[in-house]
Amino acid sequence: MTDNAKMIQALTREAERIEEDSIHSAKGHFNAGDTWRRRHYWIGIPATVLGAGTGAAIVKGCPELAGLLSLAATILTALVTFLKPSERASAHKTAGDQYLALRNDARFFREIQMLESEESCNHSEELKSLAQRRNELNQGSPEIPRRAFVKARQGIDEGETQYRTDKEKP
Repeated sequence: MTDNAKMIQALTREAERIEEDSIHSAKGHFNAGDTWRRRHYWIGIPATVLGAGTGAAIVKGCPELAGLLSLAATILTALVTFLKPSERASAHKTAGDQYLALRNDARFFREIQMLESEESCNHSEELKSLAQRRNELNQGSPEIPRRAFVKARQGIDEGETQYRTDKEKP
C-alpha cells in the first residue's frame, strides 16, 4: 500500500470517528432537550392552573385556599424562572442540530469528496476543518446528562439513526 493510500485510509477513519462522535452527541442533546421540554410543561402547566385557581378562590371568598394556591403557583413559577427549562431545551436542540450538520458534512466528505481527488493533502485540510468544528461544538455545547447519553447510545445501537439506504448496502 502506498503512502498516499495509507493517508487516504487514515483520513477516512478519522472522518468516520467524527461522524460517530457527532451522531452520539446529537442524539444525546436531542434526548436532553426532550427532558427539559417535558419539565417545562410539568412545571409550567400546574403553575398556570394554580394561578387561575387562586383567582377563582379569591372571587369565591376563600382567602385561605387562595393563599395556599398562590403559594404553590409562586413556588412553581420560581422554579421555571430558576431552572429555565425552555431555554435549556432550546440550547440542547440547537447543539443537536449543529452536531447533525457536522455529521452530514463529515459523511459527505468521506463518501463524496474523498473520491473526487486522490490528493490526500487537499483532504487533510478539509478534515482539519471538520475536526475543529467538532472541538468547538464540544466546548460550546451544554453538558449532556449521563441518562440522555445512555439512551442515545442505546437508540443508536438499535439502528434509530441509520438511513435505510445505509442498511441496504451490501
